[in-house]
Amino acid sequence: MSHYDFATTFRQIYEQALSRFGSGARAADSIVSPEEEAFLTANGITAQHMYDYAEDHHGYGGEPGLERALAIEVVRRDYFLNVQRGVASRTLLDESTLPEKTSSLRGIEWLPRIIPKAIAKLRGELPPSLMYCCGGDRKFLKQHDIFPAEFLTLVWRHENDEAAIAEWVVRRSGKK
Repeated sequence: MSHYDFATTFRQIYEQALSRFGSGARAADSIVSPEEEAFLTANGITAQHMYDYAEDHHGYGGEPGLERALAIEVVRRDYFLNVQRGVASRTLLDESTLPEKTSSLRGIEWLPRIIPKAIAKLRGELPPSLMYCCGGDRKFLKQHDIFPAEFLTLVWRHENDEAAIAEWVVRRSGKK
């Protein structure tokens, strides 16, 4: 595996996933080749993540897009290689424990939901039924003018301090 060429290889896999989805691939295990999956796994990324990007790309006008996907996965990769030391978590977030989509924190709807999703994304603990930077996440991030990878790094810095995350989002969004 070449660390130096990570972005180039990721882009190639991403584009192949888009093409395969466009040709009818409708499962995570059919969106990447075994070699591509080995590369992704070595970097803390799953075929499901690529499937989610491809599915949303085709269903939501190109969103989230290569640039956002790459930035998100660079943060995930960094966490995987340097915090988790290349060892995947065996835990998955229980989707039923997430706050409701209408829940709010400091008057900001969706914030209580996206925080545990972002933590699970960092740790590689998202179940196949959830995507970080899904349509709901993108709506929240756009509304508060937050780059998706920027939110991940914020959550990484304050992984155990929800109040600090909320305060940052309040300041960013200009809410009182």
